[in-house]
Amino acid sequence: MRRAPALLALLALCSPLVAQEGGQTARPGTGGDIVAYDQIHKPAIGRGGMVVSQNKLAAAVGADILRKGGNAVDAAVATAFALAVTLPRAGNIGGGGYMLIHMAAKDGKPAQTIAIDYYGQASRHTTPGLLLGPDGRFDRAKGWSMKGVAIPGTVAGLWEAHRRFGSLPWGTLLAPAIAMAERGVILSDDEAQATADQKQAMSRDVAAMAAFFKPDGRAYRPGELWKQPDLATTLKTIAAKGRDGFYKGPIARKIAAGMKAGGGVIDGQDLADYQAIVSEPIWSSYRGLQIAYMPPTASGVSVAEAMNILENFPVREARWGSVANLHLLSETMKIVAADRRLVGGAPDWRTPAKGLASKDYAAERAKLIRPDASLSAKTLPDGNPYPYESKDTTHFSVVDAAGNAVSNTYTLSASYGAHVVAPGTGILLNNSLGNLAWGRRAEEGKATLPVPGKRVGSTITPLIVFRDDRPWLVTGTPGGGYIIATMVQLLSNVIDHRLNIAEAAERPRMNQAGGDAPLELEDGYSPDIIPLLEAKGHKVRTSNTMGSVQSIMVDGERFLGAADTRRPDAAAVGVR
Repeated sequence: MRRAPALLALLALCSPLVAQEGGQTARPGTGGDIVAYDQIHKPAIGRGGMVVSQNKLAAAVGADILRKGGNAVDAAVATAFALAVTLPRAGNIGGGGYMLIHMAAKDGKPAQTIAIDYYGQASRHTTPGLLLGPDGRFDRAKGWSMKGVAIPGTVAGLWEAHRRFGSLPWGTLLAPAIAMAERGVILSDDEAQATADQKQAMSRDVAAMAAFFKPDGRAYRPGELWKQPDLATTLKTIAAKGRDGFYKGPIARKIAAGMKAGGGVIDGQDLADYQAIVSEPIWSSYRGLQIAYMPPTASGVSVAEAMNILENFPVREARWGSVANLHLLSETMKIVAADRRLVGGAPDWRTPAKGLASKDYAAERAKLIRPDASLSAKTLPDGNPYPYESKDTTHFSVVDAAGNAVSNTYTLSASYGAHVVAPGTGILLNNSLGNLAWGRRAEEGKATLPVPGKRVGSTITPLIVFRDDRPWLVTGTPGGGYIIATMVQLLSNVIDHRLNIAEAAERPRMNQAGGDAPLELEDGYSPDIIPLLEAKGHKVRTSNTMGSVQSIMVDGERFLGAADTRRPDAAAVGVR
């Protein structure tokens, strides 16, 4: 292990704290229980495969598909469509996302791992002023309207995954979602409250109010049955006609008509022309473990860069939650945030992905980290990776008994997207176009300019960690700007601090944006640590929860599932 002198000095500065925690490395003789469990949180254990999702109804749908003989891709498709019914704030067919798929070797065919980018894309009619207000700044009201919608990619992405690797009929995989939309689902406390909170935002759209609220405008209460007949009809069409059932024909015409009536610019040709992008993952490693990351326009390169920087330091010696550990994570995330200016999409930008994910580039950036001071906007120089070239979202993970794995994160961008529904379809539409650099932001956001056909970018970053060339950890999270730091900490918790996957998911988290942004801490850290961080120049503030990691760790024939409790209703469901 390479040990940067900077962190070794930092460890010396924090020697009392490190020594205290170091004394805990020896396993205690008792914890008040004769069994002597060493960690508080425990993963769910399953066999024969597993699905972990933010919504237990959708997870159960996916697990049932595995029981019926479907593979991980079949289960992922079924889970995704089910989430469009049971978790409408994020699960969707009107948004987009990213999927990593690993298919194990079979019948003489070698193993393969691919990435499917099915995120939103700007209409060919997009103009620089589309989402600007009179003051030349981004107008949030326009972003939360038909104008802010990017071409949805979810159906195309799921169709592409199934076309390549599915084993059960497409219609079979949509049947559970159709049944739930048609017969209704019983609303949980969390889902009922989440929708009720959106009434004011949705009140501007007649179709949204009709789909999500009672005829008299009242919100559905916890325990009540909520039906979605228009969405059921839409799903039946997609089940019968596949990809073309969404991007061509009656549904496409309804979407285009709704767009035109609401001032949007997406038309039938935009929908018909949309294509999911299939590519190789970004491959990197951390402490000897191979990791497949989602390539741009997702943010896998940012997580890879962070892990490569951390690899230069003795992270485990600093101990989890110490001043040294939090300082290192904060400084690392500042560097990564600064380099995100280079992450963008076609047609007018190519991200230097290999450079950003390079070990050598990370080693150069790691030299900026000092043990006694925090980087600021003035002291953090722009990096140059080119010489090294060679807000609501949900994630679910699936692994089957054959070793096939899917890590999928998809989104409507904001919670409930643009708060608009294409009339007659039941489809809640995204507001992903707002992710681009509008107005004055365009001066600094060259990688994300709003140009026609622009592939919109995201902080989303599903990933798969391999051990002995087989999937070992399949994970991802929602969380907008908190996604990257959440994934970095999850990986470090498991690999550096050797926490089980449930414990790794439940430990308190930090987040650090770029420049002079504050270091944010979830509840759970000692308040005594705040003045120690402030002494190094950090501006510390407390935060609400960050992310909702849904993970599966493969342990021989056992599948260890961790459904993050930060968001209610999540579940890890094993085949048996």
